[in-house]
Amino acid sequence: IGPGRAVVEFGPGDGAKAALLLGGLDAPSAYVPVDIAPEWLDGAASRVTAAHPGLPVLPVVADFTHPFALPKRLGTAPRLGFFPGSTIGNFEPEGAVAFLRRAHATLGAGSRMLLGADLVKDAAVLEAAYDDAAGVTAAFDLNLLHRLNREAGADFDVAGFRHRAIWNTTLERVEMHLVSERAQVVRLAGRSIRFAAGETIHTESSHKYRPERLAELAAAAGWRVVQRWTDPQALFSVWLLDG
Repeated sequence: IGPGRAVVEFGPGDGAKAALLLGGLDAPSAYVPVDIAPEWLDGAASRVTAAHPGLPVLPVVADFTHPFALPKRLGTAPRLGFFPGSTIGNFEPEGAVAFLRRAHATLGAGSRMLLGADLVKDAAVLEAAYDDAAGVTAAFDLNLLHRLNREAGADFDVAGFRHRAIWNTTLERVEMHLVSERAQVVRLAGRSIRFAAGETIHTESSHKYRPERLAELAAAAGWRVVQRWTDPQALFSVWLLDG
């Protein structure tokens, strides 16, 4: 990766992954967490500062799916973009290319990118992961209906829907659906929306990638693959890209 990199993390969460990464780099020059939510930035910045006292931590409040400016304090330090986890899969493929292209433009010439991506695997494994026995994903999905009721004045009977995860073999993505348990009518924005029993609302998709496909997307965005790592079961991958 090289010495003196300023690490720019797109969506830092609690900062735990960045704290680990920074500990393995050669003399990182700064850490720049980027998120639209200031409270998340505060938490990530505090965690990284505690783990790496003396390292400049420069939070940026921004929506990283749109153009934004990096702190001028970074100067000419080489940049390392950091986008771990599997968030790249939340974009449609063309959106993933657009994000990677924007990241390339933001980080600048000579930059590198450390990217995580979930890989295509057995459908049963994927569907179980997105419809977990504890019901965490189901609660997250159904919360969309609660929010529509609360914030948009809808009248969804949340108990009349159930969460379902479906592996779309053709598009190689896990689709989250809310399935209507019965025929029903919902009022939203002055309209009546009729649902047949079994009809679904497609709420979200999570794309999984084959290595050759992700390499194509990276190249389309101006990145060159330097190295790729996977776990022994080839369930997940981490990519080092060069700009």
